[in-house]
Amino acid sequence: MGLDLPLGNDPASIRLRVEAMERLLERSFMLPGTNRPVGLDAIIGLVPIAGDAIAAMLGLYIVWEARNLGMSKFQLARMIGNVGIDTALGAIPLAGDVFDFMFRSNSRNLKLIRRHMDKHHPHTQVIDG
Repeated sequence: MGLDLPLGNDPASIRLRVEAMERLLERSFMLPGTNRPVGLDAIIGLVPIAGDAIAAMLGLYIVWEARNLGMSKFQLARMIGNVGIDTALGAIPLAGDVFDFMFRSNSRNLKLIRRHMDKHHPHTQVIDG
């Protein structure tokens, strides 16, 4: 599956990159035996400390792109809080790994970005069919 992501700073390009990152981090693979999609966030979170730190940095990329869109400081703080909760609770051995499968901070952040873009950049909306 070839994925050509645009490199521009326009809202449409940013939307495509953020959606691709969220898909990679939260729902890239199907968990065998279930219909539950998982992504790199939960998988690399299994590695103590380093995995959670890497997952946090990847999640903060989405926040950085949101800043490039001109989202408010309140929205950015909320997004950083989502990543922080995911990182802090995900770092707890065993219980944190289960938490990573349930709490999808990147999906929550994508929802905030989509809401902002639909209001301020409506030409970037994609109709799923």
